[in-house]
Amino acid sequence: MNDQISSNEINAAGHLQIGGVDTLHLAHKYGTPLLVYDVARIRNQMQRFRDVFNQEAVQYEVSYASKAFSSVAIYQVMKQEHAHIDVVSGGELATAIKAKFPLAKVSFHGNNKSRDELAMALDHEVGTIVVDNFHEIELLKELLANRTQTVDVQLRITPGIAAHTNSYIATGQVDSKFGFDVESGQADKALQQLLAISQVHVTGLHAHIGSQIFDVQGFEGVARKLVEIAADWHQKYDFTAEVLNVGGGFGIKYSSEDHPINPEDFVRAIVQVVKKSIHEQNLVMPAIWIEPGRSIVGPAGYTLYTIGSRKDIPGLLSYVSVDGGMGDNIRPALYNAKYESVLARDPQAPTVETVKIAGKYCESGDILSEQQDLPATQPGDILVMLDTGAYDYAMASNYNRNPRPAVVFVENGHDQLVIKRETYDDLTKLDLDYQLND
Repeated sequence: MNDQISSNEINAAGHLQIGGVDTLHLAHKYGTPLLVYDVARIRNQMQRFRDVFNQEAVQYEVSYASKAFSSVAIYQVMKQEHAHIDVVSGGELATAIKAKFPLAKVSFHGNNKSRDELAMALDHEVGTIVVDNFHEIELLKELLANRTQTVDVQLRITPGIAAHTNSYIATGQVDSKFGFDVESGQADKALQQLLAISQVHVTGLHAHIGSQIFDVQGFEGVARKLVEIAADWHQKYDFTAEVLNVGGGFGIKYSSEDHPINPEDFVRAIVQVVKKSIHEQNLVMPAIWIEPGRSIVGPAGYTLYTIGSRKDIPGLLSYVSVDGGMGDNIRPALYNAKYESVLARDPQAPTVETVKIAGKYCESGDILSEQQDLPATQPGDILVMLDTGAYDYAMASNYNRNPRPAVVFVENGHDQLVIKRETYDDLTKLDLDYQLND
């Protein structure tokens, strides 16, 4: 039995169930590919984060990093959980607005926010804008000149801390497109410019060192660095940081090769370092914000595929093809990400072979798994890929003009469609006829 499948995920028929719903039922009802979220797992992880902060007796925000998975339904769950969210585009903000999420509990990230996006954030009174560069400061200054409102901002810095992760998802090092560099004096200059704008209230500092991180030392390092900067700015500019935002990036277990600590253990270490460093610097204790995304929705997501063709090559691994692939999960092709999969009809079945799981897209690199141990399979079997809740649907595409999959939420034995499967008509609805000139 796969060690990522617990006994309560097996029903009386021996099938894999999610949130008390049989995966074979879900595949039959909604079709495949299908992304399914166990909402109770999402709520449970949110509570575990809250418990750490409450036990440590500090002010905090758990801000869901919605780039991991953005939809009206997930924002509504976060609203029920009294969470904060962060968005990184006008589209994510528009989705939060449609979900009637309280916009005072939204922060807006991004290294190249447009004038229209910033105006949209101001129009809807987004709670916090995380300022990323000097161009953005100028845009904010110009936009606020014609308004009476005041806006809260956090200053994103690059702390010079390199996380042990894939280079594509490391963001805390000096050579990064995100944030103001500290060592060169950029961050100091940015703070001074923001403090000079009467309609801007700088609430604190923000840093994010990367994603899918297993080593707590990087987070402890960034926590110390933020306190050091806050102390320096308090002395030089009489600035008091009300918030230290340490970002997210807490790693999860995708395969047997991954050995992360519990996400809440990262948070406890961060809080304890901030407390100690704040006491040493004789500063007022700020609120601590975190921005987890993957660790909240990643383990709660499952992708259901239908097995189709098979190609056997003597002396090499066989290819078992499914009805999805890089269009609904580009991470294996993009990051060499690894996942585990089981058969819905019998996740406890002993494995008899190692195969490659191939997608249906017209690319040789469309391989969802280079090596997957499976029992004997046949066309029509439902393959369930585990831990696909983060950055899968969020990065989905219509490559080869394939529709994106449906998304279903399950909780307490009930299932609900929250994103419809795209149709062929959806794929062409923005296309226009070309009128040839005579």
